[in-house]
Amino acid sequence: QVQVVESGGGVVPPGGSLRLSCAASGNIGSIYAVAWYRQGPGKEREMVGGISSEGETNYKDFVKGRFTISRDSAKNTVYLQMNNLNPNETAVYYCCLKPWGDSPHWGQGTEVTVSS
Repeated sequence: QVQVVESGGGVVPPGGSLRLSCAASGNIGSIYAVAWYRQGPGKEREMVGGISSEGETNYKDFVKGRFTISRDSAKNTVYLQMNNLNPNETAVYYCCLKPWGDSPHWGQGTEVTVSS
């Protein structure tokens, strides 16, 4: 089985930064992408961005220039660097591993609170 674990969440002031980690383990097959999502209180889950198996990244417009997705393939880990955070970005942040020929694997999420 595949296990996906997010970490790095916490409380930061407006304008602050956090780096989240997404570590995968187990019987990982061939994947085509790893994506980050978030869900704030009373809101629907929304995609933040992702990274392909080739290392290409994409981001939603509302985080471009502030968030960066990177990877360490040797550690089976993907990172989400978040800078200049806004209070409305308080949410549980989720990592999703998307394999070829199988259903996606989700982590349990890590909480990010942006508050003064």
